Amino acid sequence: MTSESKLQSKSDLVGRHIQFGWGQLLLFLMLGVVLEAMHGFKIGWYLNAGEETRRMLLTLAHAHGVLLGIVNIAYGLTLRGLPGMASATGRFESPLLMTASMMLPSGFLLGGLVTYGGDPGFGIFLVGPGAAVLVVAVGLIFRAARKARS
Repeated sequence: MTSESKLQSKSDLVGRHIQFGWGQLLLFLMLGVVLEAMHGFKIGWYLNAGEETRRMLLTLAHAHGVLLGIVNIAYGLTLRGLPGMASATGRFESPLLMTASMMLPSGFLLGGLVTYGGDPGFGIFLVGPGAAVLVVAVGLIFRAARKARS
């Protein structure tokens, strides 16, 4: 791989994560506005006494989605700020981080949209694997950042 194609691929990776992060941030901030509106308009589907599970899961979807959007932006900026990191990273870390960024908040969201009494919907089964993928991605990013500083 030539140095020019490495620069192009690094630039693509940086841009991909920054764009993905801002898109995710927008999406889950809008979810937060919808949740606030449901609270303000006293929507029973969201606020009734038996809907604590739904409320908690939708709030967790909003919080995790916003946070992971910011993490993707930070990853893109980290790649830009540590030039040596891009040569060793991106092959696994990038797709793992994006996968976790979709699975984790989606699991909370889908688990909260359809609940069964006090139990979440089947979408909640995305949360565990999504969290595991996130831990692996962050660990690999940490290792790549340490190598880039050496």
